[in-house]
Amino acid sequence: MPANTALQTTPAEGQLAPEPSGSPSPALTLTAALLGFALITLDASVVNVALPAIGGDLGGGMSGLQWVVDAYTLTFAALMLSTGAFADRIGSAKAYALGTVVFTLASAACGLAPGLGVLIGARVVQGAAAAVVLPASLALVRQAYPDPERRARAVAMWAAGGSVAVALGPVAGGALTTAWGWRGIFFINLPLGLAALALTARAPRTGRRPAPLDLPGQLTAVVALAALAFAVIEQGAVRVVAGGLAVAAGLAFWLVERRVAHPVVPLGLFRRRTVAVAMGAGAAASVAFYGVVFVFSLYFQRVRGESALTAGLMFLPMTVLIPVMNVLSGRLSNRFGPRVPLLLGQLTALVGLLMLLLADEHTPTLLTAFLMVPLALGCGISVPALTAAMMEALPRERAGLAAGVLNAGRQVAGALSIAVFGSLVAGSAGFVPGLRLGLLLAAALFAVAAVGTVRLPRGGLGG
Repeated sequence: MPANTALQTTPAEGQLAPEPSGSPSPALTLTAALLGFALITLDASVVNVALPAIGGDLGGGMSGLQWVVDAYTLTFAALMLSTGAFADRIGSAKAYALGTVVFTLASAACGLAPGLGVLIGARVVQGAAAAVVLPASLALVRQAYPDPERRARAVAMWAAGGSVAVALGPVAGGALTTAWGWRGIFFINLPLGLAALALTARAPRTGRRPAPLDLPGQLTAVVALAALAFAVIEQGAVRVVAGGLAVAAGLAFWLVERRVAHPVVPLGLFRRRTVAVAMGAGAAASVAFYGVVFVFSLYFQRVRGESALTAGLMFLPMTVLIPVMNVLSGRLSNRFGPRVPLLLGQLTALVGLLMLLLADEHTPTLLTAFLMVPLALGCGISVPALTAAMMEALPRERAGLAAGVLNAGRQVAGALSIAVFGSLVAGSAGFVPGLRLGLLLAAALFAVAAVGTVRLPRGGLGG
């Protein structure tokens, strides 16, 4: 997703004060943090283009391919609710190093996986490690730059690393799969992970701070999300049992969050209209973006018969514009407030999804690539704006918590979109009819989000 996905995890000012260190080295710390963040962001998108090759080698059908992606994304999203507090408790430098080590080892396990079950299990471990790396890497950057102005520039550079990784993900996936096979997309993480660790070893050490952990809330959230994914992806009795478990775990999560002193998701946040609209808009953007990248990776190769490299290159016109739109959105928000660019982005993305309905078995590949561009423009404009709206709607001291909830919600929506899109294209109606139904569902979400945005106050967004 766009780089602003990362920015949503930014803690509130004062939440993580600069900690003492032995030998200040802010540039080195920034480089280490940026590399780790880019690595885990890349792994969320690089796999999509390699899915046909993975399926051809390991089997498993459409549901297996969905789990290869969702095992990483769902674990990443669910655990992100608590890993910021975990990094605070053990120290951000130690948490970053631990997460990077586990992520690198899990990547090796993915590359060596003899079967689909092992690959999916290793992807779960990757997702858990990535959930630790993300908040720890941002905390390292913030602690390395006590000056607010320099810190803002450093955080922007850190976020740009994620934006570049998003843009390069499908292209890198296609190139690596073509050159070395699908295992290459995981083995490339080994030298990058080792480089991040080497840089971290020379970066300043960080201290610890007390941070409450809501373990019952975290556990019930994981169970509810995993069961919901099973209910969407699997068939028959598994779907029924998983659906019931998802409802039960979701109810347990709601009850826990109402009673604990420090909930991972404060339910009171959603009483504010702007927060609810921002969460809905973020979910719509993630559903459209992740769903389209997943399903069109399969479309280019299975329907149009293109190579993995060509399929990856077809995403370049779409993804290369995202960083540009992120910058434009920020400027529009500064001038008009977040409501205007949010609505503009939603309407552009809605038009883009409807344009993609033109794609079928005979649509030229290059034309399809450019049909995806309006969706990228809309998502690139709306995501920074909805983040700004969320931050404006809440007190400064709650910004970090709200940002984490927003980011986790968007990642969950993206993971579930892969489950839904994959199930639709694998259905009896056929690939293209299933693709069109998924696009219509995503368009409907954007339309509802746009209606909510229109109803936001034109002035301040504190309500």
